[in-house]
Amino acid sequence: MGWIGVDLFFVLSGFLVSGLLFKEYQNYSKIDGKRFLIRRGFKIYPIFYLFYLLYLIPFFVNDETIDFRKVLTDLLFVQNYATGWGYGYEASWSLAVEEHFYFGLVFAFYLILKSTKLRDNFFSTTNFFTERVLLLVLLIVLLLRIFSNVYFEGQFIRNFTMTHLRIDALLFGVLISYMYYFKQEFLREKFNNLKYYLLFLALLFLSFTPFIKPLNSFFVKTIGFTLVYLAFGILLCFILLISNINKILDSFFSKFVVDIVAKIGFCSYSIYVIHTFVIFVVKQLKFENHYISFALVVFFSCFLGYFMTHYIEKYFLKVREHYFPSKKISK
Repeated sequence: MGWIGVDLFFVLSGFLVSGLLFKEYQNYSKIDGKRFLIRRGFKIYPIFYLFYLLYLIPFFVNDETIDFRKVLTDLLFVQNYATGWGYGYEASWSLAVEEHFYFGLVFAFYLILKSTKLRDNFFSTTNFFTERVLLLVLLIVLLLRIFSNVYFEGQFIRNFTMTHLRIDALLFGVLISYMYYFKQEFLREKFNNLKYYLLFLALLFLSFTPFIKPLNSFFVKTIGFTLVYLAFGILLCFILLISNINKILDSFFSKFVVDIVAKIGFCSYSIYVIHTFVIFVVKQLKFENHYISFALVVFFSCFLGYFMTHYIEKYFLKVREHYFPSKKISK
């Protein structure tokens, strides 16, 4: 089921990243796209590039020749089209989707804000123009997935990784973010009326995930991706819109567990960057007990991710705040 974590990450990222721009627009009636991309760059690039060298070690261990053209596709974040998975770091394909989303989002804002008519329609609190546009794009991406998997079924990895086939999960996060910041009263009303049905649907949409391997499944790579991001979007709404959600979570989990999960969440990007290398190292130890291997991967991924976050990532974020400080945003 590990593959569904990508869709969770996409939905959350779409919500959080677009939320930064929505709040900036609400406060300043404009956005600084260049500043936004530079600030995202300080978050993403240093850790990725510094630790990418680790992912070349397996080539030396296995006595394989490094294809530096493919390395370049990783470094330019086009690996999800060029090689399917990342070349050195296989899981980096999802980071490529993220990068394309950042630039695409800024470009979309540029086009919208350039036209008074578009701006008035997109940021209206009375009509549903933005929702219709986003829902249309979600439908188009689903149709593209179906088309690609029917007519290019041999490209089974790229059908899993290409941005234009996966960006809908991020855009669903954008849709939730837009509703949350511009039409929250309407969103709350509809959510409160339907929340029990929505919870049932979320669980139903996720119910197939333990039983189907995604890579060779036409269902997963078409409708399945849609069902998963819809489920996570619904669960995100529960977190956002239920006022006593913290008490509810505390009733299920101890404060210790909640604190641990929060710390892991804070270090999640560094954990993401290092975990595949940890898997490679643990595989070299050749434990027969897979539970031991799994435990070691989890522990060392979290441990190293914590170190990377607090001693490397934070340093670059301090540099970012010195040269490109965040704008003051009212809640």
